[in-house]
Amino acid sequence: MNPKSKKLIRVVIPAFNEARSIGLVIGDIPSGLVEEVVVVNNASTDETVENARAAGATVIDESHRGYGYACLAGIAHATSQPTDIIVFLDGDYSDHPDEMDEVVAPLLRDEADLVIGSRTLGKRERGAMLPQAVIGNRLACSLMRLIWGARYTDLGPFRAISADALAKLAMDDKTFGWTIEMQIKATLHGMRVVEVPVSYRRRVGVSKITGTLSGTTKASYKILKTIFAFAAKTAFRRRTKSAKTR
Repeated sequence: MNPKSKKLIRVVIPAFNEARSIGLVIGDIPSGLVEEVVVVNNASTDETVENARAAGATVIDESHRGYGYACLAGIAHATSQPTDIIVFLDGDYSDHPDEMDEVVAPLLRDEADLVIGSRTLGKRERGAMLPQAVIGNRLACSLMRLIWGARYTDLGPFRAISADALAKLAMDDKTFGWTIEMQIKATLHGMRVVEVPVSYRRRVGVSKITGTLSGTTKASYKILKTIFAFAAKTAFRRRTKSAKTR
């Protein structure tokens, strides 16, 4: 068992063509904190796999392209063995893996079920988040607060969740709706959610999502679609419950 945390922590890093950055990400994870680093190779065509293995990570493959597909594959691997906490972060070196201690701390103290690393609350390098990402993030968080009263400030990818809580969420999204699905479901389940400030910098290479008009459009559409789909389900449940109490 990990002597530092006394919890078994596994890290899941979805990666598509992150050969230049993946070694930096793995290398900055605090020594002795985690049991295993799992890089999910999401159909990369560069040296992502070789570089991840050279840095000491376990590499698994997910041929279906999509952030959610990669995360689900990582979860399946992590939960196939004893695991208490799963940490998610991106493979482009925009997150600061050296801050992982702070991200998992509320879980280790049993003060949270889910911890979101908030780039809004933390220090963000100028230009690290493009304007469309900032606006979309703010809109999504505002809608979650309006519909469910959820006080989120970010949809940041750097996050940690207990394995038990993750199982209850029954995550399903395969693409861009992954992060917001987790946050909405955590709210609907009444889970203890904590945000901690995290730093954010310009990524290594070009973003496949917010770095292109097509990627931004697809991500924005999927996030809004996810919000309104859950909002419709919530409204239906409220109407059904109200009808039963009459």
